[in-house]
Amino acid sequence: MNVEQIRRRLSGGFKPFALVTSSGDKFVVPHPEFIMLHPRTVVVMDKDGYAAVLDPLHIVGFQDVRGVKNGRQKPRRR
Repeated sequence: MNVEQIRRRLSGGFKPFALVTSSGDKFVVPHPEFIMLHPRTVVVMDKDGYAAVLDPLHIVGFQDVRGVKNGRQKPRRR
């Protein structure tokens, strides 16, 4: 996957997603401020400030994730 595909995913109406790597690992991007892009490197931060440095050649796809607004989840129906 190339960085331009990730840029297109970030532009427009943003929806949280995960980057899936060739090893099967998933790196969640809950907000555009949690990812940095360079032509040869992708950096994904988590909420604790830890960074994962990824090679775009090992990113094989996107996976949609459910977003949580204001830290609240919808109540379950019984």
